[in-house]
Amino acid sequence: MPPKRRSAGSIQSKETKNKPESSSSVGKTSTELTAKKHKDKDADFIALCKRLHVSDVVCDRTWKMYKSRQQSLDELQVDQKRLWGAALFAIVTDMDANSFTLTQVLKAVGMNVKQFVGLVRKLDINLDTISTKVNSTLTRLENKYEVTLALYQRFEKTCKSIFAVPTQTKENETIRACWTMFLLAKGRTLQMEDDLVISFQLLLCTLELFTKRCSPDCLQPFYRSAISKFQSPVTRTSRRNQVNSKARVTEPVVDLLLLETLCKENECNLDEVKHVYQTSFSAFVVSLDLHNTSGLPQASSINQHYEEHYLKCRDIDARLFLDSDETLLSPKVEHVQVERTPKKNMLEEDAMVIPQTPIRATMNSIQQLRGDLTARGDQPSTNLATYFKNCTVDPAQDILKRLETLGQKFSQRFAEAIGPQCISLGKERFNLGVKLYYKVMEAMLKSEEKRLSEQNFSKLLNNSTFHTSLLACALEVVMATYGESSFKTGGYNHGRNAGEPGTADLCFPWILDVLDLSAFDFYKVIESFIKADTTLIKDIVKHLETCENLIMERIAWKTASPLFDLLKQEYELGSVEQTETPASFNQPLQHNHTAADLYLSPVHPSLRILAPKSPAKVGSQAAAALPGQNPRQMKSNSLSLFYKKLYRLAYTRLKMLCSYLLSSHPELELIIWTLFQHTLQHNYELMRDRHLDQMMMSSIYAICRVKSVELRFKTIVSSYKDMPNTSQETFKHVLIGGDHYDSIIIFYNEVFMQELKTNILQYASTRPPTLSPIPQIPRSPFPSSPLRVPGSNNVYVSPMKSSRSPCIMTPRSRMLVSIGESFGTPNRFQKINQMLNSGERSLKRTSDHIGTPKHLKRLRFDVDGQDEADGSKSDGDSRLIQRLNDLSSARSRMQEQKMKEEVESRKGQH
Repeated sequence: MPPKRRSAGSIQSKETKNKPESSSSVGKTSTELTAKKHKDKDADFIALCKRLHVSDVVCDRTWKMYKSRQQSLDELQVDQKRLWGAALFAIVTDMDANSFTLTQVLKAVGMNVKQFVGLVRKLDINLDTISTKVNSTLTRLENKYEVTLALYQRFEKTCKSIFAVPTQTKENETIRACWTMFLLAKGRTLQMEDDLVISFQLLLCTLELFTKRCSPDCLQPFYRSAISKFQSPVTRTSRRNQVNSKARVTEPVVDLLLLETLCKENECNLDEVKHVYQTSFSAFVVSLDLHNTSGLPQASSINQHYEEHYLKCRDIDARLFLDSDETLLSPKVEHVQVERTPKKNMLEEDAMVIPQTPIRATMNSIQQLRGDLTARGDQPSTNLATYFKNCTVDPAQDILKRLETLGQKFSQRFAEAIGPQCISLGKERFNLGVKLYYKVMEAMLKSEEKRLSEQNFSKLLNNSTFHTSLLACALEVVMATYGESSFKTGGYNHGRNAGEPGTADLCFPWILDVLDLSAFDFYKVIESFIKADTTLIKDIVKHLETCENLIMERIAWKTASPLFDLLKQEYELGSVEQTETPASFNQPLQHNHTAADLYLSPVHPSLRILAPKSPAKVGSQAAAALPGQNPRQMKSNSLSLFYKKLYRLAYTRLKMLCSYLLSSHPELELIIWTLFQHTLQHNYELMRDRHLDQMMMSSIYAICRVKSVELRFKTIVSSYKDMPNTSQETFKHVLIGGDHYDSIIIFYNEVFMQELKTNILQYASTRPPTLSPIPQIPRSPFPSSPLRVPGSNNVYVSPMKSSRSPCIMTPRSRMLVSIGESFGTPNRFQKINQMLNSGERSLKRTSDHIGTPKHLKRLRFDVDGQDEADGSKSDGDSRLIQRLNDLSSARSRMQEQKMKEEVESRKGQH
């Protein structure tokens, strides 16, 4: 049985015995604090350090860091003790000094997980306090906490349906022991404890064990009847075979009827849970020597094992969920919505979409994916096999050999990341990916056949890169559906501890590393994959689009990328044609390139030489140039499309950041874009092993300097952090040269400005360079979410779906207004005005408290003399003015529409 509420001291006494040695120099020093050495420090700070058992070195470094930033930290208006706790956590994490657990520091400063994580990040007020290592640790803790919270909420709900109302201590002990045993199973089985799906499946396995071993009197009637009447008896070993008994350990027998009931009630796939039970949970049960007994596990023993695990991991004590402990408090409702669009022809009162928990949403996504692939085997369909046979060279055998090799590699790497006993789960994921791979390949070939009137796709189907890319995309879809691939780290994949083998996350671009595939090659298949599989849910489509953006922003620009070979070839050939001419920026982005075009590019021969008579000839002749001819090589379709998309992404992000920073200087946006675009086209080597946003921020700063607009790098970075899909790695860890990395300001001064100085200075002259046209941003083929009117929490604007009445927005309190349609009753405008007035008053109240802008601090990571003097203006006023202008503009448009309708109404009456 887990202990009742424990003090930090009682836990620490055990921790001292089991504490591992530090991996840094801290391990060479005494872990006991010497009070005499710290007379210069605050007594309360020393008391906190003693309570958390930190060393002299940690104490000194934390106090030094705190004092050097005290003025800035005081602006946070946070209790001093809490600031000290956050600072201690940051220093201990950076030093790998395992002094205390997260729960212990939370108890010591009286905060919950969310509050504490937010406070540690706030320490980065000067953008130099929190290292990328600390930030990565915080992200991991957040992920684990959110997953464990979701699991506990489901556990609590399920226990109410399984166990009788716990009026006695015995029932309570059973529930506590069950949760603790699950936490232990998750900790021992999984290296990635933030894997929601496998963790949930382990939870069902644990519930199966406790339910079937629990006294029938403690169960609800429904689950009492779900237990099999004839269970396999415990296998006993004869004396003759006792010597060899250890070599033949009896595997625990699962009650399939009970497990099926649990899976059905929790909308989880039985086959997957049974697989987890047999491959992972059974081994865990055997490790605790519980397979030879039929009774409930001893609570004290389970609790002791978990205590050891918790002290080793040094994060949260998840047993405290059972006590509703204040350190684990969170909002009662943790819901996500899978679909925002209500069903058609529904009344407003019935249009409310039922919110879904994270577990339910994930289970639904998995069920849909598996449902679409259930009827498909692990082998190519008859139609696909026909396409293979129609090829000049049949690719079937090569495809099977490739899948076999990559399947073994994937399963092994999956097990290394998730847990050593999960290799069979890796095989399951891979087999599901293979089914999707075959499905999408067949759809692609059917589309190509229709487009080209061609059935011989030998060149494409014998292209190994195409197959690997298609398979990688299918596997990424599978892992994203299972929640094993996400972008909470901004696409930076460093694993639990950067550099340690076998601890990498599965988030993209993990799959590229596993399959030894370049990001540029993977990018070629994404758009065609989305078009070919019409069953992909919106969240997965968005995931793949984010993968594409990450590739264009950073991953495709790694040194070994074939992108640089294509760019070099383009310029070495002396081609007059540019990668993407500025004149084509304002032309629509034509989504007519298929995977076949991109993977066979740039080997397409010149159309001026071949002069084909029909599109079919293009497809059949795309294999190679005509013998004996040496046509001028055309530019790569894949490179051309990549740059078109790159420019549009770059301008979209630049426009967003400029709206934050330069709303009072709108004329600068085009100038900045011209420098930004010039850099990407003519100085693309600057992108090698760097990030698109680093060029963007540097371009903004450069133009502001030559135009004498006061804007400091700290202000740019602060606004950049508010943009979606960003990471502090982007501005704190920039390649300077060789293996040397530093901050964005150092990169600007030592690399960017030196490379582009001549070009930058041209913008200060009376005859600046010609401005680059703005790329036309294509409308997404997928419906976008309603956008909130700035300054209001209740008014949203959404593009009209059709000429008919648009869908009803939720929740019910929100009101839909479609420009171009009748508004119905006049009082609807009055309600809108009330909402807008409410938002305006809210902004006014905010502005009243702003007061005089405070001087911005110098970037701590700046080099002295390399940035302008302190005292630049705050951008708070400009943001407020912009929001008020947007608000006023929205009201004006609505009032004009109302007046127009009233005039038309009068005309109709006459």
